[in-house]
Amino acid sequence: MWDAYKKGYKAWLQLEKSLAANSVEAYLRDIDKLTIFLAEKETKTPQQVTLKDLERFVKWVAELGMTPSSQARIISGLRSFYKYCLLEQISNNDPTVLLEAPKLKRALPDVLSFEEIETMIQQIDLSKPEGGRNKAILETMYSCGFRVSEVVGLRISQLYLDVGFIRVTGKGDKERLVPIGSSAIKYINI
Repeated sequence: MWDAYKKGYKAWLQLEKSLAANSVEAYLRDIDKLTIFLAEKETKTPQQVTLKDLERFVKWVAELGMTPSSQARIISGLRSFYKYCLLEQISNNDPTVLLEAPKLKRALPDVLSFEEIETMIQQIDLSKPEGGRNKAILETMYSCGFRVSEVVGLRISQLYLDVGFIRVTGKGDKERLVPIGSSAIKYINI
């Protein structure tokens, strides 16, 4: 019964969302899991599925031993499917609106110690032409706390070395002014 919905959903993911083949298959597996769960109880159309049905489904998925991140991804797939159902007028309600995903623990990134950074910077061979450039890059990253993507995107016009600031564009195209250390300025000017 859900085959026609899945076929349309697959086409929507490929054509409208331009998702990679693996992502499309993952989303379709999420819907397959839901249909298997629903078939055990009673057969329902997407229009008939309720928030309670989805909450029981999430509990069932958790009992299968799936990790919280896998559960959250499945819920994301269900939300995407119901967005499609609303757009195509297959369903006039979205039971996923109040569906809660498990809370995911966000691990802090690994960081280098002061000694590790100093050792890395000292390993740069300044006798080579790229040595000065590499030292300027690492000193700038270290003194400003930049991401690699932020350093790669820097332009000369964003450097205000005379006043000790750099204008950087970060995540979400947000611009900010960041103070820069004197050692980084020294190697940029070389």
